[in-house]
Amino acid sequence: MADENKNTVLGVTENLEGLLCYALGWVTGLFFLLMEKNNSYVRFHALQALVAFGILHAASFAILVLPILGIFLSFVIGAVSFVLWIVMMVKAYKGERYKLPVIGDFVEKQLSK
Repeated sequence: MADENKNTVLGVTENLEGLLCYALGWVTGLFFLLMEKNNSYVRFHALQALVAFGILHAASFAILVLPILGIFLSFVIGAVSFVLWIVMMVKAYKGERYKLPVIGDFVEKQLSK
């Protein structure tokens, strides 16, 4: 669970800042990754939000080139993104360092450099 006494860039608990990393998808992920230099819990969630929602956002737009099927698949990606968004915000707020399959491992490798 997150240590609520650790310092964060906003001066709030790290679990709240972890939740905020997902608030606007990849946008807030990028913001907190650039702003938060010391808190590894927040940096993990920020980079995971950036990568996961960046990929989903790009895929949703790229798939629209397919007539009819593209619109349906883009809708499916949007629905999956919404569910993932809610789950990840809840997990981060509970203080869980929940790793998404593949993306979570990539994020940990990048942050360990």
